[in-house]
Amino acid sequence: MVPWHRLNGQAWWMLGVICLASFLVMGHAAFAANTETSAPDLGPTMRFVVVRSSAPDCEPTCPEWISAEGSIEAGTPALFKRALKGLGGRKLPVVVNSPGGNVEAALAIGRLIRKNKLDIAVGKTGFTGCQPDAKVCKEKDGKGARYFGNAYADGAICNSACPLMLAGGIRRVVGQWAYLGVHQITTTYIRTKLQYRTTYRVVRGKKKILSKKVVGRKNAGSYKTYEMSKSVEKRLAAYLNEMGVGRAVLETMKNTPASSIQRLAPYDMLQTKLVTSLDAVDLLTAATLCKADPVAANCREIPARAGDVVAYARPAPASVEPETAHRADVGDMRFVLVRGRSFLCDPNCPEWISAEGMISAQTPERLRQLLDTIGDRRLPVVINSPGGDVLGALAAGKLIRERKLDVAVARTDFIGCEPDKADCTAEDGVYVGLTIDASGECGAACPIMLAGGVRRLVGPRAQLTVHSMGLEQRVKTYLKDMAVGPGLLVAMRSVPASRHRQLEPEMMLKVGLTTGLDSADEFTGPTICKSEPMPENCRVVSTSEVQADAPVKL
Repeated sequence: MVPWHRLNGQAWWMLGVICLASFLVMGHAAFAANTETSAPDLGPTMRFVVVRSSAPDCEPTCPEWISAEGSIEAGTPALFKRALKGLGGRKLPVVVNSPGGNVEAALAIGRLIRKNKLDIAVGKTGFTGCQPDAKVCKEKDGKGARYFGNAYADGAICNSACPLMLAGGIRRVVGQWAYLGVHQITTTYIRTKLQYRTTYRVVRGKKKILSKKVVGRKNAGSYKTYEMSKSVEKRLAAYLNEMGVGRAVLETMKNTPASSIQRLAPYDMLQTKLVTSLDAVDLLTAATLCKADPVAANCREIPARAGDVVAYARPAPASVEPETAHRADVGDMRFVLVRGRSFLCDPNCPEWISAEGMISAQTPERLRQLLDTIGDRRLPVVINSPGGDVLGALAAGKLIRERKLDVAVARTDFIGCEPDKADCTAEDGVYVGLTIDASGECGAACPIMLAGGVRRLVGPRAQLTVHSMGLEQRVKTYLKDMAVGPGLLVAMRSVPASRHRQLEPEMMLKVGLTTGLDSADEFTGPTICKSEPMPENCRVVSTSEVQADAPVKL
């Protein structure tokens, strides 16, 4: 020790020697192994861009969303903050597609999403024209948005740390065609040797430290652990609880090795409240959101420029009677048999009748022909129609009741083979698809056809609209026969034929048009065939079964 200064003959100021010390510090926790020198290749860093729907029939008011694709890294929350700042307070849903990454960053993004009250869905964004990684892109300049595209669930992933980000959403959806997986956290501990200088004084024989300054540091190695520490578990449990997500998600993470990944089934996600409904990304991005009343918060109107007016013009409707009005952009209703396909149900999956298009005078006969081909099987009817001919709807509804069929409102998305394509060959005599509640509509005469169902469902994201249509006495008698209360007819009378009124789920249930608040998944969900008793529309199909039957289309 070197004397520095004497004070009152009692205390000496002393300069301490240089001391070496080493201690452990915990590096970032991530679902994939991360170290200072090497890290797994999770692909490009997550980028955020605002996308406007390219659906041809939505302009001038279209939905928009934030596309979030790539790996989650330490700097990702800052990028997200920048993207949110550019929105000026607009609340756009987040469409995420990510293999995972840094846990701390995922938690930070999840909290930002919750703080800004945003919805989130797992999905991919297919861009039309300008791509996000293009250095120069002027293709869409002057059209009110830089990026245009469509969001879809097929092939999208949200793995590892990504579900923590998802948990931040107000509404959280994945759907059965996207993939969400979890596994154990890999924590990297980095050992660092610090060299520091300490200044202290000795007063009455006791050392008192005045300052400590780091003068050097050296990497002393690192190690990883695949077991979740109590502190990390406590933090994740607190976060999930904060977001209203059940602890079972954390238990699944803990019980799945880091070298593997556990896919969560849609109904398991719903049970643990990791998702708020069984809908898919369409719930937040479908063009029909901007046709509802009121329109969704993520819809934005971009008035057409003088030279673009023709692009948004709609043909004026012909002067016809309300009960036979026909939309030019929708064809006559066609009926096809559809089978769900999912790892959750194969080889025993649900089947249904897809009924899409305008109701015409020929609709009842086309439905009868299809029903004759399936014999005594009772398959639910999934309808998506803007309306059409009232007499046709009355006859179709009576046929549905006669055959004791259930009906739900939803759109059927076909996989691999579209019924209207000339070169389409359906497998096993039926088409393959899934139902999407958010994009389903049932308007004008369609509710009359719906009323024929034994069980009748219109999910909270489907749209059902009514207006006056004429033939009031016949409609009144029919609704009475179907045990639908007079409240529906009152609602119809209250709206002129030139307008429409959207009925809320509770209202439909109150007037007796629907028999429950469930969606079409009650009839078509991939796990219904595991219930007891098993629904009548489930059928086991062997992979070796001959697939030469011609597709049914009427």
